[in-house]
Amino acid sequence: MDLKQPPPQARAHPGAVSGALLVLAASVLWGTTGTAATFAPDAGPLAIGAVAMGVGGLLQALTALRPMGRARLQLQGQWKLVLLGAMAVAVYPLAFYSSMHLAGVAVGTVVSIGSAPLASALIERALDRHRLSVRWGAAALLGLSGTALLCFAAAQSVGHSAAGAGDPGGGGTLAGIGLGLVAGLTYALYSWAAHRIIGGGVPARAAMGAMFGVGGLLLMPVLLATGAPLLASWSNAAVGAYMALVPMFAGYVLFGLGLARVRASTATTLSLAEPVVAAVLAVLVVGERLPLQGWSGILLVIASLAVLTMPGRRRRVTAGGRAPVAAPAGGEPGSAAKRSGRIG
Repeated sequence: MDLKQPPPQARAHPGAVSGALLVLAASVLWGTTGTAATFAPDAGPLAIGAVAMGVGGLLQALTALRPMGRARLQLQGQWKLVLLGAMAVAVYPLAFYSSMHLAGVAVGTVVSIGSAPLASALIERALDRHRLSVRWGAAALLGLSGTALLCFAAAQSVGHSAAGAGDPGGGGTLAGIGLGLVAGLTYALYSWAAHRIIGGGVPARAAMGAMFGVGGLLLMPVLLATGAPLLASWSNAAVGAYMALVPMFAGYVLFGLGLARVRASTATTLSLAEPVVAAVLAVLVVGERLPLQGWSGILLVIASLAVLTMPGRRRRVTAGGRAPVAAPAGGEPGSAAKRSGRIG
C-alpha cells in the first residue's frame, strides 16, 4: 500500500463531538502517568514505558482477537501501515518517559504532547495532501501558546533545581526536551496510521489491537532487560499494573474509538489536555510549584479545547435551499462530501 495515496473511502461518522469527548477522556487518563511513575522511583523510564505500553498493547490485542480475526484480510492489506504504527508505538513510551525522567514531569509531558499537533499537521499535509481548517489552526495556536507557557514555567523550576544539583547548564533538561520532540513525532505518527487504517474500513478495536499488539511485542525485550525493579516491591508492581491497565489499556481503547470519529490532527490537538492534567497533578500530588505563567498556559489550553470541541456550522441542501447545521469538530465547514466521507 502506498502511504502517500489518499486514504480509502470511509463512511462519514456523525459523532464527531462524542469522538472529541472520547479523546479528551483518554487524555485525562494519560495525564496521570507522570505522577504515577513517581511512586516507583526505583524503576527506570525504559521499564515504565515498556510495561505501560507493552503490556497495555498486548492486552488490547488479546481483547480484540475476535474483531482482528474478522478483519484479518483488511489488516493484511494494510500491513505497512500496521507495522509503521507499531514501530511508532514502541518508540513513543521509551522517548516519553525518558523525557520526563530527564526534564521533569511537567516539561516532558508538555513538550511531548505539545509538539504532536504540529507534527500531525505536517504528516497529514505531506502524506494526505490535507487542508487543515481555520478552526483547527486557531485551536492549535491557543493550545501551543498555552503549552509553551507551561513549558517555560516548568523549565524555570527544573532549571533552578538542576543548578542546585550541580548541573547549571541544564544538559539533562535539553536532552529531555529533545526526547520529548521524538515522543511527539511518534505519537502523531501512530495516531495518523491508526486513523488511516480505521478510515480504510477496519473497525477501531481491530485496528488498535493489531497495531498496539505488535508494538507491545516489540517492547517485550526492553521490559525483560529493564523491568526487574518493577517486581522488587508491591508498590512498584502496583504502579506497573496501573500504568498498563488504566492509562494505556483503557485510555487507548477510548482513543481508538475517538479516532473513528475525528481526524488525527484533531485528536492530537485535543490531547493537549494531557499536560494540563499532568501539571495540576504535579502541583496537587507531587508537590511541584507552578508559577503564574503555568496557570495562564492551562487557561489557554482549556480555551483551545473549547474552540475545537464546540459544534461548528456547515451547510446542507434542504427543500427550501441551503440551511446551516452543525459541523464536525475540527473539520472544514461543508467538507465531508469533498473528503469522500473522510471523518472530520
